[in-house]
Amino acid sequence: MKKRSFLLAVALSASFGAYAQAPIVIKFSHVVATDTPKGKAADFFAKRAAELTKGRVKVEVYPNSQLYKDKEEMEALQLGSVQMLAPSLSKFAPLGVREFEVFDLPYLFDNYDELHKVTQGPVGKSLLDKLQPKGITGLAYWDNGFKSFSANRPLHAPADFKGLKMRIQSSKVLDAQMRALGAIPQVMAFSEVYQALQTGVVDGTENPHSNLYTQKMYEVQKDMTLSNHGYLGYAVVVNKKFWDGLPADIRTELNQAMTEATKVANDDAKQDNDNALAKVKASGKTNVYTPTDAEKLALKKALIPVHKQMASRIGEDTIKAIYKETGFDPSKL
Repeated sequence: MKKRSFLLAVALSASFGAYAQAPIVIKFSHVVATDTPKGKAADFFAKRAAELTKGRVKVEVYPNSQLYKDKEEMEALQLGSVQMLAPSLSKFAPLGVREFEVFDLPYLFDNYDELHKVTQGPVGKSLLDKLQPKGITGLAYWDNGFKSFSANRPLHAPADFKGLKMRIQSSKVLDAQMRALGAIPQVMAFSEVYQALQTGVVDGTENPHSNLYTQKMYEVQKDMTLSNHGYLGYAVVVNKKFWDGLPADIRTELNQAMTEATKVANDDAKQDNDNALAKVKASGKTNVYTPTDAEKLALKKALIPVHKQMASRIGEDTIKAIYKETGFDPSKL
């Protein structure tokens, strides 16, 4: 009897030991392909998380909407069905956190240095903190890139946009941006844009160069202006209850993995956009135009009033905090 009890105790001990060593699983869902900057960064994060935690954490990455579609994933995160996402910044305003619409404002950032002062500094963190009451903890911002305008006619001056049907993401800010140029904004799903451009349902659009190239939009757009007028990015977020429940040392190691993954994401995004622009130019299908300083200033002057127009929606304090961080003064235009 004593021998049987001893053997049972040994078996239970081994079972509990194995259980104790079972890794913490993080399901990381995203909606893009694995060979995109976001996809590669997610895989890199999974690898580094395993290394830094010595196998105590296993990040399972599900690309290409394998678990949840674009419109479903945020609710899945809040319910705890998935632990981590990297949605576009435009996805947070529908949750009631309209401050994230600040990233849709035209000419808010002149370059990546100004952008990263915000996304990697206290202002960016304060924005992520606003997600906490929604059951979401923000970990980092990942770049997609700066946008350029394209159409089937040259876009050198604000007047060139008049009457054009321009595709946009669903955003009150982007709607106001296009109207400020005299264009007619058309909200449309990303997957439908190529055919809409091809058939003339819309005349033009705005995209980072990687989107313009990979979606073959350059084949049905005669002209592109390197306006760099707006920014597209993502926020890596995690279920707050899950994150708060992790041991402190695990959170520290995962934050380190995320810092490294963010550099991978941002470096890859910039390289992808540079490569895509070179390929668009080499194709000869789209005339790529670099505006003069005077032309860029005219575009800025036409679009900066959108900042004031949207201040009551986004929050004047949020806009001013970014101005302070980047040193931008709209009164000096």
